[in-house]
Amino acid sequence: MANENKFPTEVIDLPSQGKIYPTDSPLANGKIEIKYMTAREEDILTSQNLIKKGVVIDTLLNALIASPDVKLDDLILGDKNAIMVAARVLAYGPEYIATVTDPNTQEVSEHIFDLTNCPFKTIPEDVSLDNNEFVITLPASKAEVKFKLLTGKEERIIDQELKSYKKTGTQVVPELTTRLKHSIISVNGEEGKPVIADFVNNMLSKDSFFLRQEMGRVAPDIELKQEIELGGDVVTVDIPMTVEFFWPKTAA
Repeated sequence: MANENKFPTEVIDLPSQGKIYPTDSPLANGKIEIKYMTAREEDILTSQNLIKKGVVIDTLLNALIASPDVKLDDLILGDKNAIMVAARVLAYGPEYIATVTDPNTQEVSEHIFDLTNCPFKTIPEDVSLDNNEFVITLPASKAEVKFKLLTGKEERIIDQELKSYKKTGTQVVPELTTRLKHSIISVNGEEGKPVIADFVNNMLSKDSFFLRQEMGRVAPDIELKQEIELGGDVVTVDIPMTVEFFWPKTAA
């Protein structure tokens, strides 16, 4: 497939299957079109200015999205992760050589990961949702909480708020509560920001833990762990996300 700029493209599936996006969104079909990387995109990866700002990967992925009217900010984190892996496979193939540490012996070695062996974690079948709205009852307070999964745009807003906190010199940056305040839509049917903020600030740890676990459970994503053999044992390790993910080295 090729877009109007003559660059080859591929349509890839998203872990969310489009279920958390509005029905009129181009993402609602659970697919997105991305272009193959070119030397122009490799220029993005070497931009010291973008690296310093911490936005080099986001800039790259935005440049690779070929679907009309879709930006990285529209996507939830799990779908963004899937695009990142797909872009890497299209550019350099599925083999990814990375250094791993044996969790038992702490011995360091190289391993070749197969990026095509990264299954999707989809929304559990027992979860009912209305677009991007999930409802649960908390175990301690018995409050009914409606929450959403955050998009890239909302994640950036949170990052800006946290940076503002850090500039004040505060010793405690309220990352956890800030994220919850942006994720919660309503508490017992009340949607006002003051109500949500007061509830989050006074939430019992048992409820906070339960809510965060549920958010993680329902969030679609791509699995970035694999079972590998190390020292004669089969262990599960995180696939390291290093600079070599987009600047691969060849196997010896």
